[in-house]
Amino acid sequence: MGQTPASAEDVARAWEDNKLAQVLYHDWEAQTYDEKWSISFDERCQAVVRDRFLRIVTGRLQPGEQLPYGTALELGAGTGFFSLNLKLAGILDEVHVTDLSPGMVEAAQANAERLGFTVEGRVADAESLPYDDDTFDIVVGHAVIHHIPDVERTLREIVRVLKPGGRFVIAGEPTTIGHRYARALGRLTWETATRVAALPPLRQRWARPQAELDESSRAAALEAVVDLHTFDPGELARTARRAGAEQVGTATEELTSAFFGWPVRTFEYAVKEEALGFRWAMFAYNGWQRLMRVDDVLAHVVPQRFYYNVGVTGVKPPR
Repeated sequence: MGQTPASAEDVARAWEDNKLAQVLYHDWEAQTYDEKWSISFDERCQAVVRDRFLRIVTGRLQPGEQLPYGTALELGAGTGFFSLNLKLAGILDEVHVTDLSPGMVEAAQANAERLGFTVEGRVADAESLPYDDDTFDIVVGHAVIHHIPDVERTLREIVRVLKPGGRFVIAGEPTTIGHRYARALGRLTWETATRVAALPPLRQRWARPQAELDESSRAAALEAVVDLHTFDPGELARTARRAGAEQVGTATEELTSAFFGWPVRTFEYAVKEEALGFRWAMFAYNGWQRLMRVDDVLAHVVPQRFYYNVGVTGVKPPR
C-alpha cells in the first residue's frame, strides 16, 4: 500500500495512544486484510453484504425510500468490503469512503479501481467528520464503531452529515455476550490446533512456521487494544436515539453459525494455508450458510443479546 513501516517507538507509543494504535494496526492489516477475512467482490460477498444490509432495514424503510441510495458515505471503510459490495449489489450509487488508516483508504480506492469505478476517499476521524451538514443520503459502516472511543459522538456526527430523512446502517458489531464466547472458542481452537500441528507426525504438512505464528500472536495482542467496545443491542439503540436519530432499530445475526465459524476461521490461521484446499473452503462456507438459516429460525425465540453480531439503523429527523 506504500505505507511507511511503523517504527519501534511508534509501536511503543501506540499502547498509550489509542488513535495511533488504530492507525498502526489497520495500516498493518491493510495489505493482507482481504485475504485474512476471505473478502472478495464476487457474487458470494455481494450476497452476504446485501443480506446483512436488508436484515437491518427490512420493515423499516420509509415511504419513498428507494434503492439505490444516491450519495453514500462509509465510515471506517477498511478495504471497502461493505460499501463496494453494496454498490455492486445495486444498493448504493455514488460512494465516499473514510478511515482513520491511510493504508485502508488506499486499499478501498484500489479495490474500486479494479472493479471499474472510482470512490472518493478521505483519511478522517469518525468523531469529527470532514463533511458539511446534510451531505449524504445514507451513511454505512461495518465492524467499525467498536473501534471508536466515543460511540455517541460518532453517531451524532453521522446524523449531522445525513440529509434530513437520510438513513444510517451500521452492521457487524460484536455483542457483549457474543464477544465472550467467540474469543473463548478462538483461544481454545488456536491452542489446540497449534499444539497438534506441531506434533512430529503432522508438523511437515500442517504446522505454520514459528515466525508466522508469532506475527499472528502480535496482531492478536494489538487487536485487543483497538477493539474498544462490545454492545448490548438495547443500549446501542438508546445511544442512537440520544444522538438524535429517529426510527431506530437493531437486528442481530450469527449464533450457531458463530459457534461454527470462529473455530473454523481460527483453525485456518493456525495451520499452513496450503494444507487446506477447495473442499475445506466449501465445507466452511456452506456450513456457515446453513447455520445462518438455523439462526434465522432461532431469532424468533432467542433474545438478540445472545447473538454474535448486532446492527443498528436510524433516520435523521426531517425538517
